[in-house]
Amino acid sequence: MQARPLPLAAFAAAALSPLALIAVAAAAGGLWLWAAFLYMAVLTVLLDQLIPLTAGQTDDTEFPAANTLLVAVGLGALIFLPLATWAIAGPSALSPGERILLFFATGFWLGQVGHPAAHELIHRSHRWQFRLGAAYYSAILFGQHASAHRLVHHRHVASRADPNTARAGESFYRFAPRAWIGSFRDGARAETALRAGRGLHPYALYLGLSAAVLILATLIAGLPGLLAWTGLALHAQSQILLSDYVQHYGLTRAHRPDGKLEAVGPAHSWNTAHWFTSAMMLNAPRHSDHHVHPSRPFPALHLPDDAPRLPWPLPLACALALSPRTWRRAIAPHLARWRNTRPTDTPRDTSA
Repeated sequence: MQARPLPLAAFAAAALSPLALIAVAAAAGGLWLWAAFLYMAVLTVLLDQLIPLTAGQTDDTEFPAANTLLVAVGLGALIFLPLATWAIAGPSALSPGERILLFFATGFWLGQVGHPAAHELIHRSHRWQFRLGAAYYSAILFGQHASAHRLVHHRHVASRADPNTARAGESFYRFAPRAWIGSFRDGARAETALRAGRGLHPYALYLGLSAAVLILATLIAGLPGLLAWTGLALHAQSQILLSDYVQHYGLTRAHRPDGKLEAVGPAHSWNTAHWFTSAMMLNAPRHSDHHVHPSRPFPALHLPDDAPRLPWPLPLACALALSPRTWRRAIAPHLARWRNTRPTDTPRDTSA
């Protein structure tokens, strides 16, 4: 079937529908909770498999309505986090089992929809859009991502200098602490060098906002509220780290004869072509084109023919990565095939 561009309405429906379901579920419980959980955990992957479409890209033009969707998702996340904390840890009418379902449904949405929207926002030139993205990351206690992703990851991706690039053979559980600590440290250094002591350091704002939301969580539901908010934040963070792990696993930039790294290109990110998760995740699975064109609006991101592709939807690939043996066995033939067939217009790095 010929690929056709997804209309912006499809992105909006796929990304915002689960938030509406989760909000109703938080108030009503029962089958609404199962619907919200199954949407995020099962339905997305099933639709990708049962309807094997590959969505094309739209023309590379401006998309002001796309920015409106990003802002809606970002604001929705910031508004819903306190409500979810109250429903999970406060005096709501939900049973213990329903609270667990709500926790996982909310965490999945924060990681798979809230994060892609915030990721797009921190690449926008408009000051308030960037601040909204940074506020989202601070709310999930991961504010350093707003700095480290732009100033470190995009510059050093697919090299040893990037803490968020997973090495071939490295398990997710070894990668995650290295990436978290490394991105915090390297992002702080990059911001310090950029400002040379001038103005308020962004990390002061990130840490201040994170402290403020934890105080808010405690005011909402005491210690259980603090634990619930922190748990949701860690759940979302784990999915961000899983995405980084999967989308750059084993891919390396070669050194040119002059000793410098080759330019970042389509060869340095794994992509997926599945239509529904691409819509829900705001084209985050089209990762190669984002790295080559960071400011390109998400509806216009391309799926390059000369970029490595995973055979699974991104959420399923992330689930596989939770089992190191299963992941290594599953990804090994695809990584080997890519290394053997990679376009030869750039030098290869055979050191990894």
